Amino acid sequence: MTSTSAAVPASGRPRDGRPRDGRIGWLENTLGGITENIERAIFTEHHARSRGWLQARDPRAKMIGSLVAIVAASLAGSVAGLALLYAATLAAAHASRVPFGFFVKRVWLGIPFFAGIVVVPAIFFVPGPRLFDLPLGPLHIAPSINGLEGAAIFVSRVGVSVSLAVLLVVTTPWADVLKSLRSLKVPQVFVLVLSMTYRYIFLFLHTANGILLARKSRVVGKTSGGEQRRWITGTMGNLMSRAFKMSNDVYAAMLARGFSGEVRSFATYRLRASDWVALAGVCTVSVAAVLAGRLPP
Repeated sequence: MTSTSAAVPASGRPRDGRPRDGRIGWLENTLGGITENIERAIFTEHHARSRGWLQARDPRAKMIGSLVAIVAASLAGSVAGLALLYAATLAAAHASRVPFGFFVKRVWLGIPFFAGIVVVPAIFFVPGPRLFDLPLGPLHIAPSINGLEGAAIFVSRVGVSVSLAVLLVVTTPWADVLKSLRSLKVPQVFVLVLSMTYRYIFLFLHTANGILLARKSRVVGKTSGGEQRRWITGTMGNLMSRAFKMSNDVYAAMLARGFSGEVRSFATYRLRASDWVALAGVCTVSVAAVLAGRLPP
């Protein structure tokens, strides 16, 4: 008798290299990875709990300093000024014991792609002297020097701004971020929606991951592409229905426990001299970054 185990290796793939029938590998792996990362970000807050320079600062000072630096990044008109802001950001991350590779990869792996989609057309349509002119039939690939400079500034602005936002979130517990927003008079409804969204993203991703696992354990035969698409569409509708039902149930439970629209926190903040010094340093670097390239030589 011939054993069937020889036809499928331990890796879960047949010898011809094709995945097993009924397996939705890419979708399952993507949702599983996203779920794991969000779960780690929400429930561990490893970097926010470590002993570092930014972790010791008052959350309100960090929030104000981050907003000032982000505004400075949007106003900076030279790569030199943006480089100064980014160097200060990297120094703050190093002093806060945030791993260099983790911090840089988290920001720069996606920015060139998403920012490039927006800025690539400007490289060719902005008037000015051309770097080169490559004719391809009726078309001419001729990027302008002004367009390349503008693209470099745009991508740098996005990278610095996202780096500042990521550094704030990584070094500050989420509850402190929300309370800092309230201390800056951000509307309560905005903070409440942001809090609930952040918490329940993981829950619904975890639910979707469980649905995929249940399907994988029950599908043993080959399914057509149309059937799989119908199943994915039905699952999306099911998740949306669960989301609406859970939102009503959670709100009813909050009202039953005395919720009046105000999120209360027992944490108390006190600005110290070191927080004011750090905030003054951020403002100084931000002003220098904005003025860089604008002053006459």
